[in-house]
Amino acid sequence: MQPSTNQQTEENQLHFLDYWRIIRLRKGIIFLNFIVVVLAATFLTYMLPKQYKSVVRMEVGKDAGDVPELGQAASPNTYDPYFILTQFERLLSAEVLYPVIDELGLVKVWSNRAGGAPLTRQQTKMLLTKSIKPNQVRNTSIIELEVYSRDKKEAAEIANKIADIYKSNRDRQRREMVRSGIEKLQEKLDDQISVVTNVAAEVAMVRKETGIDVVMESPGQVALTLDTERLRALEFQNIEFRAQYVQKRTQLDELKKLEQVPLQNAILTVKPSEINLSRLLEQHTTAEQEMVGKSKDLGPSHPDIVRMQGVITRIEGQIQERVAGIMRGLESELLALKASNDERLLKLEEAKDQNRMAAEKGQRYLDAKKKLERQERIRDTIEMKIQQEKVNGVIPRETAVQITDPAESAIRASWPKPALNIAAGVIFGLAIGIGMAFFIEYLDTSVKTIDDVERALDAPVLAVIPQNVGVLMDEGLDSPHAEPYRVLRTNILFTTKEPDIRTITVVSGGAGEGKSTTVINLATIFAQNGNSVLLVDSDLRRPSLHKRLGFENSPGLTDVLLGQKKLDEVTQATDESRLEFLASGKLPSSAMGILNSQQMRDFIKDVRQRYDYVLFDSPPLMGVSDATVLASEVDVALLVVQYRKYPQSLAVRARQMVDKVGGRLLGVVLNNINVSNDASYYYYSGGHYQSENTSEEFTPMPIGKIQRHPEGGESAKAADVDLKSKY
Repeated sequence: MQPSTNQQTEENQLHFLDYWRIIRLRKGIIFLNFIVVVLAATFLTYMLPKQYKSVVRMEVGKDAGDVPELGQAASPNTYDPYFILTQFERLLSAEVLYPVIDELGLVKVWSNRAGGAPLTRQQTKMLLTKSIKPNQVRNTSIIELEVYSRDKKEAAEIANKIADIYKSNRDRQRREMVRSGIEKLQEKLDDQISVVTNVAAEVAMVRKETGIDVVMESPGQVALTLDTERLRALEFQNIEFRAQYVQKRTQLDELKKLEQVPLQNAILTVKPSEINLSRLLEQHTTAEQEMVGKSKDLGPSHPDIVRMQGVITRIEGQIQERVAGIMRGLESELLALKASNDERLLKLEEAKDQNRMAAEKGQRYLDAKKKLERQERIRDTIEMKIQQEKVNGVIPRETAVQITDPAESAIRASWPKPALNIAAGVIFGLAIGIGMAFFIEYLDTSVKTIDDVERALDAPVLAVIPQNVGVLMDEGLDSPHAEPYRVLRTNILFTTKEPDIRTITVVSGGAGEGKSTTVINLATIFAQNGNSVLLVDSDLRRPSLHKRLGFENSPGLTDVLLGQKKLDEVTQATDESRLEFLASGKLPSSAMGILNSQQMRDFIKDVRQRYDYVLFDSPPLMGVSDATVLASEVDVALLVVQYRKYPQSLAVRARQMVDKVGGRLLGVVLNNINVSNDASYYYYSGGHYQSENTSEEFTPMPIGKIQRHPEGGESAKAADVDLKSKY
């Protein structure tokens, strides 16, 4: 089943609280880093020399004239970000900064200010470059040049001088470029004039060599004596004559095919102007009509008929002769027309040859003439460009660089800024302090939480003891520090399954983890609940219980084990009526290892029969074998682990040593918890109980997975308390 939103929110809240607990726990480190960083920032702020800033603003554009250049239309000065970035580099270039250094004498001034070896121009330029910061006003062509200096007046002078030199350099460079360009163009013009002269001479030579007769010249055209139009006229005439010849020859051929009478009529059709033939034909017709008319009255032999017959014969002969003459005339005309046509064809071919030769000569001349015209245009263009550049060169360029706001002396120092630096110191101090706190927390491998203990040792935490806990017999029954020990006593009873467990030893992995205080107070709690208790100081190396309880250390346990004293002779009564104390006694050098003896085992059997509970204090497990021997001889052992003191590996090693000797580790007591810094342990330390009756009616707070004693009545389930695994 998916966790609910409320559960997730609670987990997130606990997560943030964990970070807050680390901050509270390491507040000393955080405060120390905070104070050091803030003091350092404040000290540096007021110790560093003051820097003053002056700003000059100038509008920078491309080299366009105040009026449009000759031959160009006016165009707006469009925004170009790359051009602005280029001007940044030019402002910081040597061609601008070195004149500023020389004119203001910065080498000498800054050398005296440094008080050391004299500066070179290059070193001064490097220092000046670091004190200059060009900026661009967003979406404009305006450049802000910031200059920093210890002298407010000097900062303004440097800023204004850089702007002036930059502006003059732009104008000077433009004029030099124009002058250099005009010189190059003039050289090119001189060369081009020579080229034009040479080409003109070449044109004259071509004209002379070809002998061409130029009638008229126009761009790209040359008119010759025999031009194309005249040639076309000759061709047209030749076509006409050819048509006439074909026509006449066709007529003559057709006439030759006709008989005499049709021929006579056809000739009149062809040559209607032939009057003689027409008259003869009329006479012939008249004679025939007359003869036909007289033949009706006269016979064929009549002299008139004969005479008229002779006349008709004579006229017919004349007609034939005339027709033959006309035919011969037509043939002569045809021959003459053919001869004339042939002559015209010959002349046309000759004219074509002449025109072709003239065209070839004219094309050569025309090519040379075009070359001359092209070179002349190039010469004229260069000459015009020179004149244009000369005119454009005198056009002012005041709009290229305009100083809109000259630099002024600063009113106050721009750096260092106390408020900003101290605020930054506060922020960085807190950040460094918190970071150091979390870093130290990351490096800290000591026991921090209950889960750390239970996960590493595989043992339940029976109690959580707060800091500054003293001896309960001195603090009284109403001491709030008694609550966690009541929790410990109750959890011991819940944890143990055997009812005859009476002997308990309290051990620790290292020295100073609070086992002596724990065993004293636990014995006090057992006694306050009506049990007879014997507290044994079995730390024979460095006994300390007698000092805490105000007794002498001798006689004690060693006297009993060596048979020098009886138990009743060495036990001492405490302020708690049911609690007796047995000091360690003095340990002779010959009695080393006395705890690992039959006398010690007999002693434990004896006290188990006399007292309800016997609690043994022991030396640290690491480095001393007495503690492990004692843990193997008593019923159960309690391991005291001090909060955030030793690495977890020490506690793990202590647990392993108890297991190796066959001892039984009942659980762990987490000691010396700073409840004020880690409120999560407040509920586990017993500090929230306000019950006035501290005996039968007290109900402990379960710490880990605790099982109730089988004789406790109702079967108790294992109490699982969800504890946070880390901060």
